[in-house]
Amino acid sequence: MAVAANQDYFKGRGAQVNTNNRYLKASYVAQHIEALDEPMLQNGKTQIFEETPKQIVSKSNSPDIHHGDSINPYQGCEHGCIYCYARNSHEYYGFSAGLDFERKIIVKRNAPELLEEYFNKRGYKPSPIVLSGNTDCYQPIERELEITRRMLQLFLQYKHPVSIITKNNLILRDTDIITELAKLNLIHVNISITSLDEQLRQKLEPRTVTSIGRLNVVEKLSQKGVPVRVMTAPIIPGLNSNEVPAIIKAAANRGAVDAGFTMVRLNGSIAEIFTDWIHKTFPDRAEKVLNLIRECHDGNLNDSEFGRRMSGDGQVAESIQQLYRVACNRYLANRQMPEYDLSLFTPKAGKQTSLF
Repeated sequence: MAVAANQDYFKGRGAQVNTNNRYLKASYVAQHIEALDEPMLQNGKTQIFEETPKQIVSKSNSPDIHHGDSINPYQGCEHGCIYCYARNSHEYYGFSAGLDFERKIIVKRNAPELLEEYFNKRGYKPSPIVLSGNTDCYQPIERELEITRRMLQLFLQYKHPVSIITKNNLILRDTDIITELAKLNLIHVNISITSLDEQLRQKLEPRTVTSIGRLNVVEKLSQKGVPVRVMTAPIIPGLNSNEVPAIIKAAANRGAVDAGFTMVRLNGSIAEIFTDWIHKTFPDRAEKVLNLIRECHDGNLNDSEFGRRMSGDGQVAESIQQLYRVACNRYLANRQMPEYDLSLFTPKAGKQTSLF
């Protein structure tokens, strides 16, 4: 059982509950509300926690993911996207995948130093590294801490390929570095756009930039020669699935050269968090949406099977995939992301003259 939230809707937050952490033996439950002097859950301020990891590059051998290496300078994400698969990772830190994920952000200030150590390992051969494989590297606290910017400086300094996934226009702050990386074919930028409907966007992703703001990012970076892919992700049947062609068209009109999509899957605690949210946010169609999600995952809200978990299967999933393919063929024909140039990597660059 999740801890029930205050009767008032938590505006500015995605999750409306704190689900129990499966790794903890003890949990709070609200059994006798009349005995409490104050609500068990309040929409408090975001808290920042520090972590000092010994390594920063994570490796994945999933056949569903095109990249093997990723870096997450932050754990937890203030954007509050209700569907985010990364919520479950917060439980490893002793927090909840619900409200805690949005309000308790863990930062890794030493990420740039660890990245440079990684580049200088004996015998290291460059392979593209993704910033934001789990949580957004441009979430609000990045404006102050600039951990992502410092890492981008290293990618340029060492001439190492990098990919960025974000839905925040804060990325434009680093246009100077990103443009230089693009000139060397060392960067791919992926901008996530889930909906062009601003009312829906506010409910799905309460602390993110508007869709117009993200399209502006696509346009400004494309004008600088930066290769940009639009990620229509995740697709939630019955909520935003009809928008796939419009999103791809809008991004293509602003210079995007590629597109990608994933089907929503409610793994781990996300099923409980999303189910609670949709019943509170869209009570009139909550069960319809949940049933459509089940139709895409063999009757379940989640599917962990490699090869189909990201795209779904069944008639509903196939119709969405067809929409995606048609839109790509129509609006992105003869466009593609450039190949990375892996030959430019300069080990020990940090010990030479710095560009910054």
